Amino acid sequence: MNITAQQIIESIPFRFRAEKAENYTATFQFEITGDENLQYTVTINNGKCELQKGLTGKPDCTIKTKASIYVELETGKANPQMALMMGKIKVSNLAAMMQFAKCFRKFTSINTEESAASLSTQHSKLRTPKTGPLKGVKIIDFTRLLPGPLATMFLADLGADVIKVEDPDNPDHIRGFAPQINGMSMLYLSLNRNKRSLAVNTLSKEGKQIIYDLIKTADVLIEQYRPGVMKEMGFGYEELSKLNPKLIYVSITGYGQTSSRAMDAGHDLNYIAIAGALGITGAANGDITIPGFQLADIAGGSYMAMNAVTAALYQRERTGKGEWIDVAMTDAAVPFTALQFAAYQGTKQNIPRAGFELSGAMANYNVYKCKDGKQVALGSLEPKFWNKFCAKVGRTDWNEKLLQQGEELQKLKQEVKELFLTKPREDWLELFKGEDFCFTTINELPDMETDTYLNERNMFVENEHAAVGKYKTINQPLKFLQTKFDNNWSAPDLGDDSLTVLKELNYNEEQIKELMNKNVIK
Repeated sequence: MNITAQQIIESIPFRFRAEKAENYTATFQFEITGDENLQYTVTINNGKCELQKGLTGKPDCTIKTKASIYVELETGKANPQMALMMGKIKVSNLAAMMQFAKCFRKFTSINTEESAASLSTQHSKLRTPKTGPLKGVKIIDFTRLLPGPLATMFLADLGADVIKVEDPDNPDHIRGFAPQINGMSMLYLSLNRNKRSLAVNTLSKEGKQIIYDLIKTADVLIEQYRPGVMKEMGFGYEELSKLNPKLIYVSITGYGQTSSRAMDAGHDLNYIAIAGALGITGAANGDITIPGFQLADIAGGSYMAMNAVTAALYQRERTGKGEWIDVAMTDAAVPFTALQFAAYQGTKQNIPRAGFELSGAMANYNVYKCKDGKQVALGSLEPKFWNKFCAKVGRTDWNEKLLQQGEELQKLKQEVKELFLTKPREDWLELFKGEDFCFTTINELPDMETDTYLNERNMFVENEHAAVGKYKTINQPLKFLQTKFDNNWSAPDLGDDSLTVLKELNYNEEQIKELMNKNVIK
């Protein structure tokens, strides 16, 4: 079936979300050219939406594009940001357009009755019974993007029943991130293994009730909004703890719930900058190096959220009471400077970048490029390891130079650097095979998948998804010697488990069908 721009525009009133447009008034004009020449005016007025043919009134925003581009944008075949950058769509007021988009459900050619009729087949994927140390723990997951979803995935790996809650019309943004295979984001798949998906409009009265019913059965809720957002939605700790006094409520933010920065926007780079971790990372010339991974997001957000959950579960076993845990990613990044900060406390001297012993200042604890351009890591920190290395390369004269400073140290580093440039990496690996002085290859992404150690430690999980086929994700790193568990299913499609979750909450078929027809759930 060929979808036209006129079909999409004329569906606007039916896709309107009144709950998103309370106390909001604006006028938008659409000018569509090309295969179809259309002019429409959309007026939003305090929870009401009106569509008129022609251009009427004074617009707050005008949208101009070709019909083919408009169809591609509305059906998800084109990227809006790229279309704007390339001039394929012209928007007079981008901020107003973004607000406009929030007021409407995504266009779909499938009508509501067809959706309701297919509910039983659409949401019936087999979920194998969970095993593991967290079996029986139910976690309600309100997180998005990286920090929270990685934490809840690892908790799901450990046996927890994680129910990922998303708005059907505004789901986890990472679902739209590239790279994609047949419309499925590989980044989304990598962070949402072993979860169930509940797609529910939490702004509606019926949607709120579903969450309240769910909370009564839950052990943990994890959220990742700015302070106060969950409370505005009706899901703050104070409200939910009344429904379930045993609820463990974990809030992941950049700057915590109570600081002067609490409401500030931020990303990983900002968090490690304030925490001091970025300031000590860089080259000897003083240039700062941005880490090639999200340090605060993962170690400060994901791992600390996991710690919060398990510690609070243990506390609840003793007290019978729930708790609200404030996880600030900036706070959790501060301990990365523990040794450097201790050194500063002892000397009151700032340590220059690459000037700390474990940050590239030493010849025996450094990275080196080989003849073929590939790199290796030498971690011979202790004298016994350094001496073994020196003996192996026939440079025992380096033994006593380990503690040199200034020009002599730089000379030693240059000599070691020149040594590694004499052979390709594989030759060094073969030469040092079996030696005990902390020498390893530096894996790049293509190297990881075939690395012997990483495979011995089962650090990859193979999943299968209908759109993607077989693919690998990173396994959770904890190894339990006596507790056996092998939870493994692919990240859920949006709303895969809405039916089963509602049935577990004792909603009957008629209630579920009504919720579908009202677009409360997907």
